[in-house]
Amino acid sequence: MNAMAPYSMVVFGDGWRARFFCRMAAAIPDALEVRAVIGHHRDRLESIEREYGVRASTDAALLRRCDPDFVALAVSWPAMPGMIETMAGEGCHVLCETPPAPDLEGLRGLWSRVADRAELVQVGEQYHRMPGHAARLAVIRSGAIGTPNSAEIASTHMYHAVALIRAYLGVGAIRATVNAREFTAPMMNPRQVEGWDDPARLSDLKTTIATIDFGEGRYGLYNFVDNQWWNPLLSRRAAVRGTLGEIVDDRVMRWKDGAPIPSRIEYRRLGVDMNLEGNGIATASFDGNIVYRNAYMESRLSEDDLAVADHLVAMGRYARGEGPAVYPLAEGIHDHAIALAMDESARLGRDVAVEGEAWMA
Repeated sequence: MNAMAPYSMVVFGDGWRARFFCRMAAAIPDALEVRAVIGHHRDRLESIEREYGVRASTDAALLRRCDPDFVALAVSWPAMPGMIETMAGEGCHVLCETPPAPDLEGLRGLWSRVADRAELVQVGEQYHRMPGHAARLAVIRSGAIGTPNSAEIASTHMYHAVALIRAYLGVGAIRATVNAREFTAPMMNPRQVEGWDDPARLSDLKTTIATIDFGEGRYGLYNFVDNQWWNPLLSRRAAVRGTLGEIVDDRVMRWKDGAPIPSRIEYRRLGVDMNLEGNGIATASFDGNIVYRNAYMESRLSEDDLAVADHLVAMGRYARGEGPAVYPLAEGIHDHAIALAMDESARLGRDVAVEGEAWMA
């Protein structure tokens, strides 16, 4: 935990994501605090104030009185670009929710207006901080599978999946050629974000499959089914191939000492059987070395929550000049530009290239 004063933020927005940020701060109060929530809906703000004990108001002037390390923007897609521009224009460090703008013209316009202040703006892209993804990335950085050249993600959607693919391949905001197709078929879909269906029934679900060609033999494979986040019948898959082997979920096979060697990423989980240390993940290890460590053991947060909490604390460090950039605006913009290209490619039935944009390397 942070030995200094907790990193502080003011949250703009009063929807579910704003509540999410408040819940993270409540879970790790020694590291993070929400000084205020600013929104438009008085009933939602009153509910947040009651549940989390934070100041909640419709008065944007409250930001100045709170003097936070950074502002967290949890507003609608259409409102996001203007809020980013306003906050960055006032010299605030900004963490914006994904995506930074809803469409390609919005992404281009946002970059043109804030490029000179882009170092103030980071994007809330946390998936690579989840224990499993963080552990796999550490194994890749160790050189175990050599140089990665392909990555498959079948777990989350659009820009989040693109961010993971680029992280696994180690490619920045470079040219990408996308080829996508969509397929619809009946499938059992028993749970939605609102809860379980009763009775459960078949639904026509769309599957989107896309290849993302980054050149030099490097590519990503995107595979996502409608509602895959909530459907318990659908597994998640992450596969990365390199010059010396591959990682498939937690299984690692690589060439070493003149032979193929199988290994696993192993997790130490608390609260299993007679373990009384808590409930959650403690560490992940590979070949006897820890490749992920839970920094918030006492919080009992889920794996996705841990990633968000870690992202927010990292943003606090960055805002205070204590740590590196968290997820730069150009990276978040590029993720969504590629995601939009997937939609366009599926609609047109042809390749779509993302190239020559002002934010690209």
